[in-house]
Amino acid sequence: MNRRANVEVRSPPSKRMAVYQQLRSAIEQGSLAPGSRLPPTRTHAQVLGVGRNTVLWALERLQAEGYVRSRVGDGSYVAEGVAAARPRPLPAVPALSQRGRRMADAAQRWQPPSGPATAFRIGAPEVASFPFALWDRLARQATPAQRQALAQYLDPAGLPALREAIAQWLLVSRGVRCDAEQVLVTSGSQQAIDLVGRLLLDAGDEVIVEDPGYPGIRANLAAHGAQVRPTAVDAEGLDIAATMAAAPSARLAVVTPTHQFPLGVRMTLSRRLALIDWARARQAWVVEDDYDGEFQYGAHRTPALCSLPHGGRVLYVGTFSKTLHPGLRLGFLVLPSALVPAFAAAKALSDRHSPGDAQAVLARFIAEGHLLRHLRRMRELYQDRQAQLIEALAQASGHAALLRPSAHGMHLLLEAPPGVDDRHWSREAAGRGVMLAPLSRYTVASQRRGWLFGYAAYDVATLRAATQAVGPLLSAALRGRGDTPDPSATGP
Repeated sequence: MNRRANVEVRSPPSKRMAVYQQLRSAIEQGSLAPGSRLPPTRTHAQVLGVGRNTVLWALERLQAEGYVRSRVGDGSYVAEGVAAARPRPLPAVPALSQRGRRMADAAQRWQPPSGPATAFRIGAPEVASFPFALWDRLARQATPAQRQALAQYLDPAGLPALREAIAQWLLVSRGVRCDAEQVLVTSGSQQAIDLVGRLLLDAGDEVIVEDPGYPGIRANLAAHGAQVRPTAVDAEGLDIAATMAAAPSARLAVVTPTHQFPLGVRMTLSRRLALIDWARARQAWVVEDDYDGEFQYGAHRTPALCSLPHGGRVLYVGTFSKTLHPGLRLGFLVLPSALVPAFAAAKALSDRHSPGDAQAVLARFIAEGHLLRHLRRMRELYQDRQAQLIEALAQASGHAALLRPSAHGMHLLLEAPPGVDDRHWSREAAGRGVMLAPLSRYTVASQRRGWLFGYAAYDVATLRAATQAVGPLLSAALRGRGDTPDPSATGP
């Protein structure tokens, strides 16, 4: 091989690909007809201003793909029949199925934020305090044999060790009595809701949801063709008696009974029992979304809905996105034993199974008591941050915006008087670098308005800076002033 050939072996891949793509395009578009002879490689290289080996590489790839055939001593020719097989241009707009259009439309109505959390974004846990070093140490404890086992295809329902750890944890923490075989490990609570919609609902079925409520649940169920029936929430939680008239054929109700999202009320015992009675009488299902059930700060904990007597029609959804961090992408669903095989099969069709190494570490994290210790630290931290937020916002707004303390959760609600355009003031807050979610974003028919303040993920300095930015805005909004205050103002 001559010196030039040695240089060409190291020619940039982009140049070789450019020649290959140019030749392939000419063949597919008919510029080079089937059976036509291609120029000699030396001549072709000179015309293109590249080395001969660049052209040879392109021809060898085209020959391997069936576009070109070579004759010994006679050069290269375009293969017969290539033009007839060239692809047709794709339509400008993809033609989705009815289900696809429904899902795309539902997704447009729910576009959750991503990236690093900024005050006062809700639903974000404290990540800086997560024990990453401990997590890594637990991961290194796996033996080579264990790592090889986790590298294989796994049970879609989840690792037995994690399912057992979750079942034991639920008994101690939430009063839920279940066997490990009833626990299905999911990729967060959103996948759990998706599985419920796919397996328990048909298109056109009525589903009861809370109003205000989590839009991700509504969007998910609507994407499956369900008829979503929003139901008002009062100081006692969702009133199933009032709902029955509006949705007499409902087959499913999705609730957040321990800490209603986003209002923060707790469903009373009488309402809980009525909901269970409704599900038993109608052979319907109740989905209990216990999204932040671990963050209860009082001396006494509210037990989970499914821990009540006759709670067999309740499907319990939990997530580690709030207790640990959302990047983990692990949650779970507690099901009646008879439903587990179908749900596991449906999960296998979707994503086969959740990552085995993360499941294994989480199982050890729970079994060795690290989850309990982490949650204790977070409860103390979140309580302090809640108090700091309440005080700072009161000062920054001239005591116009007074948040009520809560013994539960990771956010607080500030309700506004009727007629206040909460979205307008949220846009004003965004202009000052603060994410202030309007309550109307979570409503369907409800006319309640206000703003949500997430506090769990932000240190005191961040909380105080954010309240200084929005305090004057909220003072103007709540005191009926339509003007936008000076950004430099810290109070009225």
